[in-house]
Amino acid sequence: MKRNMKKLLLGMCAGALAFGSMLHSASALEIVFAISAAPGSTQYITAEEFTNRANALLGDKAKVTFYGSSQLGKDKDLMQKLKLGTVHLAMPSSIMSSIAPEAGLFDMPFLVKDRAHLNRIEHKVFWPMIAPAIEAKGYKVIGFWENGIRHISNNAKPINSPDDLKGVKIRTPKSTWRIKMFSAWGANPTPMSFSEVFVALQTGVIDGQENPYTNIYAAKLNEVQKYLSVTGHVYTPSYLTAGAGQWQKLPADVRQILEKTAVDVQGWMYATGTMDDMALRTKLGESMEVNVADRAAFVEASKPIYEEFAKEVATGKEMIDISMQLAQ
Repeated sequence: MKRNMKKLLLGMCAGALAFGSMLHSASALEIVFAISAAPGSTQYITAEEFTNRANALLGDKAKVTFYGSSQLGKDKDLMQKLKLGTVHLAMPSSIMSSIAPEAGLFDMPFLVKDRAHLNRIEHKVFWPMIAPAIEAKGYKVIGFWENGIRHISNNAKPINSPDDLKGVKIRTPKSTWRIKMFSAWGANPTPMSFSEVFVALQTGVIDGQENPYTNIYAAKLNEVQKYLSVTGHVYTPSYLTAGAGQWQKLPADVRQILEKTAVDVQGWMYATGTMDDMALRTKLGESMEVNVADRAAFVEASKPIYEEFAKEVATGKEMIDISMQLAQ
């Protein structure tokens, strides 16, 4: 009788422990990470790499759940959801200049020389001057990542100089300075979400667009575009971002792991982006006519944009001057 009672008690204890473990598992902190980028793009594969690395370090503290391809909304929606707390992490890019005008620095044409130059701008300009402006709007920037070097594709003609853009309807992100840039070059800029671009090109609503090679290839825009003009006009960062209020609610050790992972992924991302640039330009050339644009002509036509940015943004001239000095 005593032996049976002992077995019963042991069984009850084991059951209680198992049930407690189930409750712990079921109540584990979920960190929702959502982006708008398509599979195959630098943003998407970087987000996947971050998710895998973060989860390996988080263990049973929390779990990052990743949603790509605008499953939880486009960039504008995701920025709102960060503040609401229904999404915990997102990866905005060009839209950031509509949140904080200072981020428009990265829309200045031909400002960034290469990835090494961008890295210097990150440390000397972004973190001390731009990140605080973004955070003043209710966000927390955790990582400074990459969208990529942008080039122009279209169905009208090869783009060698700004004159070739006159009257060409070009999709741009909803970025004030990108719109001004293409207007200054004589194009007809048409802001729209990236998820709408393929159909808009296919149906002739727009003539062309501008994006890094990885975005063009991942979204299969080469299937609906004839010409690819290598301009390298803008080097766009992406920003691993949280809502400031929700970020502070995460346990300190979880925040530390996410921040460390964001930094650790950066080197891998730059190396991957460099390799992809070389490979994808060749692949895109198999189905598109490729030309290298006259950089000097575009640089000359871009001077008024710099002047306007320096006037409109309080720290604009200072940021431009520092960034240009860092190119040397």
